[in-house]
Amino acid sequence: MNKRPFLRRAALLAACAFTLSLHAHPAADAMTAAAKKFLGTLKPDQTAKAHYTDIKADARQAWHFIPTEMVTFGRKGLPMTEMSSDQRKLALALLQSAMSEHGYAKATGIISLESVLKEFEKNSKVDRNPILYFVSIYGTPDAKGTWAWRFEGHHLSLSFTIVEGKEVAAVPSFMGTNPAEVREGSKKGLRVLGVEEDLGRELVKSLSADQRTTAVFAEKAPADIITGAKVKVDRLTPEGIAYAKLNGAQKELLKKVVAEYANRVRSDVAKTDLAKIDKAGWDKVAFAWAGGLERGDGHYYRVQGPTFLLEYDNTQNNANHVHAVWRDFTNDFGEDLLKKHYEQSHKK
Repeated sequence: MNKRPFLRRAALLAACAFTLSLHAHPAADAMTAAAKKFLGTLKPDQTAKAHYTDIKADARQAWHFIPTEMVTFGRKGLPMTEMSSDQRKLALALLQSAMSEHGYAKATGIISLESVLKEFEKNSKVDRNPILYFVSIYGTPDAKGTWAWRFEGHHLSLSFTIVEGKEVAAVPSFMGTNPAEVREGSKKGLRVLGVEEDLGRELVKSLSADQRTTAVFAEKAPADIITGAKVKVDRLTPEGIAYAKLNGAQKELLKKVVAEYANRVRSDVAKTDLAKIDKAGWDKVAFAWAGGLERGDGHYYRVQGPTFLLEYDNTQNNANHVHAVWRDFTNDFGEDLLKKHYEQSHKK
């Protein structure tokens, strides 16, 4: 039997796989294609708002999750209110290119809540508009290049940084819901971030009295996530109860909480974040809780490890208003990836 043709094909396939690994990340390919389609439809005045040619533009880190009217520095990017119907579809296609199926469902669910607020809220100062969401792109979209983009509006701020087409950072990642549970109208019963709430409560209620002494740091929950919309975040104290101090079922619950946040984005991006946590060690991850333990009580929790922090708060509007964020201590806005990129560029 002549093995040479088989060996040649195997070598060729291996070479192709190696070449692909050196170049475009699948997420980079998808986001680049979607961003180019979107930018290609814009008129000059729209491009001026949506496209910052320099990835180092200050606007890239000027993020927030409160209503547009309350952002004193002005929200960056092109709002969907100034897009045609086809352009809005392409803006959402760009968002979809970066998200997992259930992450995209959460994002669009959050957007849909603006219509609920518009119908039932008595607040003339804020425009509850389900298409008042902004797209901003930094640098030149390229499957093998270095660039970034953000999709942002009320209760939604999702930032993505692509470096040399090989690595992707999807942080900061903020999602919020008001109401946390829709209690009237056609969407009655909708809980867009219900899983985040239920898993956190299930975990804290599973703790023994001794474990709760370590995990619960305050009887009253803080009024909001503690890190707010800071550009850079540091570790929070107290740490709470360490993963190593949990039993087997509790450890699995804590991993489910973390996975719910990490898996907002595409699996090939989330996998990298989860691998970082594995490498740093789960025994260095801790869970902390504040506030009541029952539904309807104001409550807050956080999980943090050497590489990441997630915060969840539900205290506003009689504990029916959620803020939930995923941060990376060194790589928010792709800072760690970009630092390495610039250092290597200088060496070259």
